[in-house]
Amino acid sequence: MATTSKQRLALAVCDFLSSSLEDGTLSAEDKDSIDVAINCIAESFKVDPTDKAAVQSAIGSQNLMQIYGVYEKLKSSGKAAPSASSSTPPSTTTSANIPKLPTDEEKARAEELKVQGNKAMTSKDYARAIDLYSQALALHPGNAIFLSNRAAAYSAARDHESARADAESAVAADPKYTKAWSRLGLARFALGDARGSMEAYSQGIEHEGNGGSEAMKKGFETAKRRVEELEAEERDSSNPVPRGASAGVNAGVNAGVGGGLPDLSSLAGMFGGGGGGGGGGMPDLSSIMSNPMFANMAQSLMSNPEMMQNLMGNPRLREMADRFSQGGGMPDMASLMNDPNIAEMARNMMGGGGRGGAPGAGSQ
Repeated sequence: MATTSKQRLALAVCDFLSSSLEDGTLSAEDKDSIDVAINCIAESFKVDPTDKAAVQSAIGSQNLMQIYGVYEKLKSSGKAAPSASSSTPPSTTTSANIPKLPTDEEKARAEELKVQGNKAMTSKDYARAIDLYSQALALHPGNAIFLSNRAAAYSAARDHESARADAESAVAADPKYTKAWSRLGLARFALGDARGSMEAYSQGIEHEGNGGSEAMKKGFETAKRRVEELEAEERDSSNPVPRGASAGVNAGVNAGVGGGLPDLSSLAGMFGGGGGGGGGGMPDLSSIMSNPMFANMAQSLMSNPEMMQNLMGNPRLREMADRFSQGGGMPDMASLMNDPNIAEMARNMMGGGGRGGAPGAGSQ
């Protein structure tokens, strides 16, 4: 199923080429060339022209040729307007560029299509919802509600680029329609623009008044947390920790824990293990206790008996102690840290705290 505007346009082009063969516009001699062209378009845009439901969803009630015919009529009527009366003052000729306002019947029909689109959204038939909202917009162009609803459908279908475009058009058409700001914030956040997302939610809160709704404030706080995380990461990257300022940082181990665990594999040599399991030999205890990291760990254990009990209750650590007492050497400390319980205990002993994970997608 085509999910983006460009994919739907690609299906419409494929349908036009196939129809041109069927209606005799192109001869049978051209069939091979047209088939190659259709296959190339399908492969490039990742669409299936043989999927009749997808093609129907893409073209709606009018095919590409009919749409282009309407465009040509509008284009020709626009050119004819000034030539009809060359003596007409310029101020009156500009009326040809003013879009025609929808009639009451067109507005009523557009509203019906919007209701059907809402039902399709409830059924999670996002492609149909997009098509119905598009039909409503064809009857009532620039309607902020229809644009905002289609933005929501695009977001649900994971076409965040189209969602952002519709939401931006909606807030431009009616800045007071606050749902459009919320959907713009969601689309921008999904595209990685946390600052733009925070700005959109801020505008929504301002237009809602009274401090904004809970949903809008939640979206703003989610985007704000992400901005703060990005700023912290930028500061960390611009001010790296000197190599000798700590016991070392192992990026691979820290990935699941966050916030600065030491590189235990590089310290395994103190235990006679060299980072591998089974190196044999006794550890250099004086070297161990002179290391600030292990001194801090020892102090934490001595002052917290419960932590010591939890530590020795871990099967991986008990295995390490048994092997050590039997002269089997130390296990691979880096692999040991893959145990989330051990990693968490090590983080607590070192007094570190990791930043939270990425925030959610906000509120729609």
